[in-house]
Amino acid sequence: MATFTYTPDFSATENSAPSVRMTKFGDGYEHRVRFGLHTDLKQWDLTFANRSDSEAAGITGFFTARAGVESFTWTPPTTGANAAQFVCEQWQVTMDAYNLNTVRARFREVAEP
Repeated sequence: MATFTYTPDFSATENSAPSVRMTKFGDGYEHRVRFGLHTDLKQWDLTFANRSDSEAAGITGFFTARAGVESFTWTPPTTGANAAQFVCEQWQVTMDAYNLNTVRARFREVAEP
């Protein structure tokens, strides 16, 4: 399995959306329960700014090679974070100036054996 080794810029955004099933009753009462084994997989919105043409090509080439299907290992920038499996299904490149690019990508954590 491939490992993504490029370091994103700050600010990186971590998104959480725990998997919860909820039942509402007529008297205003509601019951909530976690759903599934992996109930809080993360999503990261990352920026790689001021990158040369060759570095931007390396980043996007890594994403293109996996085509949003094959997962890769990545360690989030949070303190004490462990490496996990992610997929990158969307990214964009902005050509800011000659040999100066910004790559934005969304990493979605996946549960795989």
